[in-house]
Amino acid sequence: MSKIKQIFSREILNSKAVPTLETTVVLEDGTVSSSSVPSGTSVGTYEALEVRDNDPDRFNGHGVLKAVETVEKIIAPILIGKESSNQQEVDNLMIHADSTINKGKLGANAILSVSMAVAKASAISNRLPLFMYLKQYLKNENIPPKIPTPAFNLLNGGKHAASNNMDFQEFLVIPASSIPYPDTLNMAYKIYESIRKNLSERNAITLTGDEGGFAPVFPTNKEALSFMLETISETKYRYNYDVFLGLDCSANNFFNNKQYKLKDSGSAFSNENLIDFYDELNKEFHFLYLEDPFSEDDWDGWAGLNLRLSNQVIIAGDDLVATNPYRLQLALDKKAITGVIVKPNQIGTVIEALALVEAARQSNLKIIVSHRSGETNDDFIADFAVAVSADYTKFGAPARGERVAKYNRLLQIDHQLRNY
Repeated sequence: MSKIKQIFSREILNSKAVPTLETTVVLEDGTVSSSSVPSGTSVGTYEALEVRDNDPDRFNGHGVLKAVETVEKIIAPILIGKESSNQQEVDNLMIHADSTINKGKLGANAILSVSMAVAKASAISNRLPLFMYLKQYLKNENIPPKIPTPAFNLLNGGKHAASNNMDFQEFLVIPASSIPYPDTLNMAYKIYESIRKNLSERNAITLTGDEGGFAPVFPTNKEALSFMLETISETKYRYNYDVFLGLDCSANNFFNNKQYKLKDSGSAFSNENLIDFYDELNKEFHFLYLEDPFSEDDWDGWAGLNLRLSNQVIIAGDDLVATNPYRLQLALDKKAITGVIVKPNQIGTVIEALALVEAARQSNLKIIVSHRSGETNDDFIADFAVAVSADYTKFGAPARGERVAKYNRLLQIDHQLRNY
């Protein structure tokens, strides 16, 4: 156990060349640890708010010097002298100092950078791997830590691809949960390279999107899915046995005036029509997973799809829930989901993210721990995913340093779990 001696922060760049914070915590025993926070591109209405400078002369207004100042002049004086191993007190003091529903006063980016850095420093001070340290804050410690099954984002669309090539945001390749983690990386690599080869043979674009997946142009979303299926069939992996497909539809991005506009139809879909469309796609592609298939407030669409397909497909809420306990309860009350995305920066503290996981698990939801499109090389989220024994992780493609950092950290943890 060691008290917090010093906290300071600085502005750095994330994977999209957009500023974010890196905060360093120093403990009285000499422990030093830093953590940096990600940012989303496709951001839900109910997420906690980042604080930005709004100075057009610096990074088009996206600078975070105000957040840096918040860490050093407001948060640090509150926390210096506090016990680092009391994460609840640390996070609750920041929540109280902010005093808003959405972290809009101090900023979720400022608060989370401190929350994560304190957790890391205390884990080091207590000579524990971070995933084991975080696990102590869960009520049900009997659930053993495990490496979640990765859902690899191998085709990027929507806001994750600059050309707006496809409406759906992520075309996911998901290994069978029985496959050992190192072997899933081999699978992802082989399918990823097969995609590259097939795109090249078609003289198609092989540039990548925000999360490292390829971002080609297809006339329709269905054709992109067919391409994925064809590519998988050329590998040794058996579809719907070794490997499955999933989608992050991110429907907020193609929803307007109570209708959904997709390349696959000349006319807009009502939510009832869209349920039918997903049902038709599922009959052909047998999805394992559908994320954000409707906009964040279209409860009728969510409930209707859940009723139709939840016995076949995981229906996961991201923008719908936003790692927010009130939104989670609404989704449960309305029978809208069978899985939930967990992103600590959507709620703003480590303790609140852990509490959301516990609430979701008590309701028998699948837990999917996710990165953001604007990432850093910080691998905190990998330890978090193992600590909560998540069912799945989403860290992007097996490419780009900020994505690979998470996958490589899981390799380290996998080695620890297998050998100690």
